[in-house]
Amino acid sequence: MNKKKIILPLVVLLAVAVYFWVFHKNKNLKYIPENADAVILIDIKKVTGQYLFSLATHPSHWSGNKAKGKSTGSLKGSGIRVPDFLQIFHIKGTKFSEWYSVLELKDSQKFIGFLKKQNFEDKGNNRFQKDQIFLIINGNHCVAGTSDWALEAIQKEIQTSSNPVRDADRFIHNTAGSISFISGKKIQNFSIELHDDEIEIKNNSNSEILNAVASRLQKGNHFLDLELDKENIRNFSRFFNKSIADSSQAVYLKAMADLEQVNDTIISYEYDDNFNEVEKKTFQKITQPDYTIDIKSDDPEKTWAYFQSKKWINSENQFTGIPFQPNQINRNNNGVVIKSTRKPIALSPKLKENYIFIRNSALLYSSLKTLGNTEKRIISDIEYVLYGNKSQDYWVKIKAKNGELPLILRW
Repeated sequence: MNKKKIILPLVVLLAVAVYFWVFHKNKNLKYIPENADAVILIDIKKVTGQYLFSLATHPSHWSGNKAKGKSTGSLKGSGIRVPDFLQIFHIKGTKFSEWYSVLELKDSQKFIGFLKKQNFEDKGNNRFQKDQIFLIINGNHCVAGTSDWALEAIQKEIQTSSNPVRDADRFIHNTAGSISFISGKKIQNFSIELHDDEIEIKNNSNSEILNAVASRLQKGNHFLDLELDKENIRNFSRFFNKSIADSSQAVYLKAMADLEQVNDTIISYEYDDNFNEVEKKTFQKITQPDYTIDIKSDDPEKTWAYFQSKKWINSENQFTGIPFQPNQINRNNNGVVIKSTRKPIALSPKLKENYIFIRNSALLYSSLKTLGNTEKRIISDIEYVLYGNKSQDYWVKIKAKNGELPLILRW
């Protein structure tokens, strides 16, 4: 038999198999509710391709990768049907921290066994929980979320098949991921791009402005440096209280902060043998910020009156809206200034840009007691986080420290 007649069909079959494994994707998104106002998509095949390419070009990591896989457990045998696009969504009217996802299961019993190996607590009625991750299993579906508030409602929607099937092309365009904000029929998309030592989230391909701001801010040494105009103050206040931006009359915000470890005195009382009350002092190290916050206002008197109405200013002119005490709030002709009294910080000159720059600090992740070793390791690897805005263009950059391995192999 002619070898060419055998090889050619094999090559064609291999090419078809590679296409379906690497390039062909099911773009039907079935699990995004109608009342979702934000969606995160992860292109699993693209991320997997990036991982395999990085692994192939870093052979020194091959042996370490095997050991890691054995210790953490593999999703391959977990009973999950791995999707082409992982769909994570936020429901309108819920807290900003509440996000949900729906997983398809090939074998629910295998998945339950996998959860037990990962130390999930069985809460009964096919409900499981580990820390702030909540799961409910029904047949060949699992609804997961950072809250249990909407699990049952989402499960009912899946059962009634009331969710509209959406097209992935409306949300993501050849990037590792995307985050989209939905308002009626309008969808605003931000790409999520994973590079060797940074993650970028943006709605514009031009990052020159953000990089220029980052270059200037990196020359400083403050933990926090931010500058926001009226529109950005309004956008960020929506995460906390929609009325703050308008009621406070704030039109500009400049703030800087540093972290410091200080001794905290704890006073308790004991009784001696004669039942006399004896004061006992103990000391512990805590991390607190030193800061200065400058708020420019259209009407400083109204700003002051608003803070007083919220009971954020006490009789000693301390701003209690910030939990880090002691501080002092003062009014001037342009607005109000809040300063920590221990070590107030002199504000740097205005950059006339909209940005939030957070520089990593060992005091930050060492003080986060609720985080596990893996989370602390990831946070410790971050160099800085930067948000920037210019007109209708927005960027977020998570910059990691330079390392021998790209992020996808480190994290």
